[in-house]
Amino acid sequence: MNSDTPLQLLGGITAREFLRDYWQKKPLLIRQAIPDFESPIDADELAGLALEEEVESRLVIEHGETPWEMRRGPFAEDEFSKLPEREWTLLVQAVDQFVPEVAELLEHFRFLPSWRIDDVMMSFAAPGGSVGPHFDNYDVFLLQGHGKRNWKIGQMCNTDSPLMPHTDLRILADFEGTDEWVLEPGDMLYLPPRLAHWGVAVDNCLTYSVGFRAPSAAEVLTHFTDFLSQFLSDEERYTDADAQPAADPHQIQHDALDRLKSLLAEHMGDERLLLTWFGQFMTEPRYPELVTGLEEIEEDDVLASLQDGAVLIRNPSARLAWSEVDDDLLLFASGQSRYLPGKLRELLKMICAADALHVDNLGKWLNDEDGRGLLCELIKQGSLGFADE
Repeated sequence: MNSDTPLQLLGGITAREFLRDYWQKKPLLIRQAIPDFESPIDADELAGLALEEEVESRLVIEHGETPWEMRRGPFAEDEFSKLPEREWTLLVQAVDQFVPEVAELLEHFRFLPSWRIDDVMMSFAAPGGSVGPHFDNYDVFLLQGHGKRNWKIGQMCNTDSPLMPHTDLRILADFEGTDEWVLEPGDMLYLPPRLAHWGVAVDNCLTYSVGFRAPSAAEVLTHFTDFLSQFLSDEERYTDADAQPAADPHQIQHDALDRLKSLLAEHMGDERLLLTWFGQFMTEPRYPELVTGLEEIEEDDVLASLQDGAVLIRNPSARLAWSEVDDDLLLFASGQSRYLPGKLRELLKMICAADALHVDNLGKWLNDEDGRGLLCELIKQGSLGFADE
């Protein structure tokens, strides 16, 4: 995608302009971001997903048994028939992993790194339905799929922003509205992190929320140091071979901190390990239990199946990314990583991007020992699978 081509999705500005002027800075309302948009699934189909055990779903009822009552799925079918006529919302996470037509919407957002995209959440709201004024710590695009929703935006927030007392929802106690719009099907609103927003359904409506992965500093430090510790021996310890006689044996001198910082920097600055951890962390599946492979399959079986017309597709729950390390390539697949020779670059790019892999587009790679081995490993691991399975 040319970053200097005006995009309808962004209201006629380029990806470069959007990233420069709006991304993580300020909101953007785009009328008819997807012209004549028709939602690929309806409210009944969304409710059907919420009945499934493996699907993460919630119901928020503004005037339920308690104010802003929240119930977690999976739900029984008759539960929806007992809901009031107004002021409730059904939220279903990661619909893109269960409905291919919803996953296709992400193609519109390829001007952003795919490893940054978390999922497509969908919400159905009855008239007046809302989850209250709140803020998120990540970027989000809100695409109206059906009906109308009134959106208000307000102040920038942080951890000190006062919240209403609630065990499950982070509803702002104070909302300082600045702008207000009604979105219709095809309209979209981009919101940067920490901006207060409040959506209320005008009528029965469906909204798509494209959210992004943004690990906190606490997550980065905790997970990376846990990862790093696997590679450190017990003999690597704090040392002070250059210490001077202690003037006061109870005082921690600043030269001790310098030695400590040197010990940390030696390992924290290892870019290869940092890249390996980051790629694995950012490709961790939202639902790891759904990434299951064919552990017993052999290369000959894979080759024979493809030559017989079989098609490989990416597991909807899998996440793939790649990077370069010197002359090698590093593939990240659903929380795991593997070094590969540089000659596999084009195959690697195709595996990450293609909707399907078959004899026609794999071509010469089926005659390459490393290429066949890579395909087989990804099938065993579960990131790739045969379409008919």
